[in-house]
Amino acid sequence: MSTQETATARLARLLTMVPWLVNRQGIDTEQAAADLGISVEQLETDLRLLYLCGYGQMPDELIDAEWEGGRVFVSNADTIARPLRLGRDEALTLMVGLRALAAVPGLGERDTIERAMAKLEAATGASAEAASRVEVSIDEGVEAELLADARRAVETHRRVHLRYLVPSRDESTERDVDPMRVVNLDARWYLEGWCHRAQDTRLFRMDRIESLEVLDTDGTPPADARLRDLDAGTFTPREDDTRVTLRLSRGAAWVADYYPVDSVQADPDGSSTVTLRTADTLWLRRLVWRLGGHAIVVSPPELARAVTDGALEALAAYGATDPDPAPGR
Repeated sequence: MSTQETATARLARLLTMVPWLVNRQGIDTEQAAADLGISVEQLETDLRLLYLCGYGQMPDELIDAEWEGGRVFVSNADTIARPLRLGRDEALTLMVGLRALAAVPGLGERDTIERAMAKLEAATGASAEAASRVEVSIDEGVEAELLADARRAVETHRRVHLRYLVPSRDESTERDVDPMRVVNLDARWYLEGWCHRAQDTRLFRMDRIESLEVLDTDGTPPADARLRDLDAGTFTPREDDTRVTLRLSRGAAWVADYYPVDSVQADPDGSSTVTLRTADTLWLRRLVWRLGGHAIVVSPPELARAVTDGALEALAAYGATDPDPAPGR
């Protein structure tokens, strides 16, 4: 299965790799790759990248790496040669995360987690008590069986058939998905995979999956399928998404903080103009209707007209009309 490594993940590995190699001069390349959990090709690619890293731009300010002859030597890396150590806050954060992970249903690595917890508690001493007083809740709305089935499909490369609720259209859709990973983000579980209905990678909130069936069909995604970089969140705008400009009054300024937007232009009176992108404008029309006169669609004009028509239909249903409605209201 093809996966795409994020820049954050690679940076974290390099920061760990340098001091690790400095303290193991001459280690066999295959042994180093195995201990670091990567391939020999990835190790050599990382070492070539280190040539460009250092505290300056002169040759003697850059890290020097050699791996000819099957052994790795790293020098001129004294500034980051000390192995990384967790600070108190970092250790507590890690312990809280491990406690939350241990509570995840269907997870088969509890022994490993408990051993890691024991080592951290022994290293931090009395400070570990603070972690035990923190309670973390991770998307309790997802059934344990659903989560376990999704993980099993990922591990065995099996295709799944989903019945998925799309709240913006208030409808359930049927789709086949080649699962790529199960991930937790902002205390919610997601299944990411290649959706045959969309012919693209999609991220499905698991609390919106009404049913999931693991099929006896190979679920290996296409070679060009790529995982999303979730460092910036779950929303990833696409080139063909509709670009929308909204005019917001002071009372609707919260929209720019609550929804992902491309730009915000604030005015002295507290109003603002925001631009955002969306693949489905139905939820946006509902938002504008809900905000009443506090939001106006500036563009595109067809969306402004759809908002106006929807508002007129609602007025007509109540026996009221507006002979000259403002565009977008």
